[in-house]
Amino acid sequence: MYAYIKGTLQQAGPGRIIVENGGIGYNILVPANVISLLPPVGEQLKIFTFLHVKEDAFSLFGFLSKDDLDVFGMLLGVNGVGPKGALAVLSAMTTDALRFAVLAGDAKAIAKAPGIGTKMAQRIILELKDRLKLTDVSGETEEGVSAPAASGNKTARDEAVQALVALGYSSSEAFAVVSKVEITADTDVETILKAALKQMAFL
Repeated sequence: MYAYIKGTLQQAGPGRIIVENGGIGYNILVPANVISLLPPVGEQLKIFTFLHVKEDAFSLFGFLSKDDLDVFGMLLGVNGVGPKGALAVLSAMTTDALRFAVLAGDAKAIAKAPGIGTKMAQRIILELKDRLKLTDVSGETEEGVSAPAASGNKTARDEAVQALVALGYSSSEAFAVVSKVEITADTDVETILKAALKQMAFL
């Protein structure tokens, strides 16, 4: 019903905001991490919305980017994940972090979201692993970020991820940093590890 709402931010609190447009104040539920990214109260903003309709209530969910909204919709498509669960996931981690966790099979990272247990996190990974793509990461145009599937030596990359996990990094952290390393068919594991650890040092 509503693709987005553009108006004046009237109020911002934990997990919800009020945006005024045309004399109407829209009460919008948002991920917790959105609050710190909002403009000051009284300023204009554009927020992408999803209207959830139940028999006894209408709830409006809002996101600062179309990508966040799309991922929210994907989470809703996972069996057993409702709007509150999907919002909890996107409150606990960014959409990019979720992509890395799903592609790395890191259920522990996803299970940190309130109300999302390990089994549900594994289900999210299972159902979204073919839908979430690294090329959709918001930083894909930044220098050094490339899609693993398109960067040559997959075996060396996977071995480098495993080595980083053995060093104590989480699967999603290892996957994220290795994905930023430029890899060709001739790149060996040692070269990838050195580049990845160098990037880790600056995180």
